Amino acid sequence: MDPTDLTPQPAAIDALRLGGLLGAILVLALAFVAIRVLTGTFTRLGARFLDKRLLINQIATIGRFVLWSIAAIAAVRALSLPREVLLGLTGGAAVTIGFALKDLVASVLAGLTIIVDRPFQVGDRVAFGDYYGEITAIGLRSVRLVTLDDNVVTIPNNKFLTDAVASGNAGALDMLIQIDFHIGADQDLPLAKRLVEQAMLSCRYVYTHKPWVVTVNLIMVGSAPAIRLRAKAYVLDVQFEKAYETDVTERVHAAFLEHRIAPPAILHRSLDPAASAPSPTP
Repeated sequence: MDPTDLTPQPAAIDALRLGGLLGAILVLALAFVAIRVLTGTFTRLGARFLDKRLLINQIATIGRFVLWSIAAIAAVRALSLPREVLLGLTGGAAVTIGFALKDLVASVLAGLTIIVDRPFQVGDRVAFGDYYGEITAIGLRSVRLVTLDDNVVTIPNNKFLTDAVASGNAGALDMLIQIDFHIGADQDLPLAKRLVEQAMLSCRYVYTHKPWVVTVNLIMVGSAPAIRLRAKAYVLDVQFEKAYETDVTERVHAAFLEHRIAPPAILHRSLDPAASAPSPTP
């Protein structure tokens, strides 16, 4: 073998170095700045126009996807790699990158699926696994969920392709909220139900343009028979979920105390048949 054949062939390396590496980095940097500006602008618009907040957040999410896609294509073009070099690098690195980044690629494809299929949207109240909160961002790799305790949870997009997710408002501002109240089985049920309805409908956060109802069930609370009153109504905006629950609960609790509506308790009946039998009419 001719020793001269072992001379390094710098074509690929030189093409990568001289073909616009700085230009590609500049393109990505500009895309990063543009996305930050876009996100900040749409965040301020959402805070100003509350009734369009969810729509504005969804537009911002799609805009980030589009900008990153354009930036990636422009960065590759800025490298100005010859076709032979590009094919060689692609073929040699495809297997290695595929194994190393398979989870990342799966998350990116899942993110596109989420955007198209829309099982949930930015601004939705979502229950996923042990977490419940508001979706604040849908990115290329992951979804960010802020719990009601103000914890930020980052979930890879591909998790949503295999696990069940529940959306409470499905893109709408309002959301159905249910609150349970329990009273003793021997209490004044019509009065208790009326008090719950009044507390629910007088709340400043309730959305009365959608149906509301108070359902009644006889259940067991521990060893005590109880009546469960379940108040179902829509809240004006999902961000008022806990404020609504707190306000209605405080009103119902105060009303029950005022009208002496007692909580569930074990009922004791006399074992003397004469005592439990109804008295004869005169």
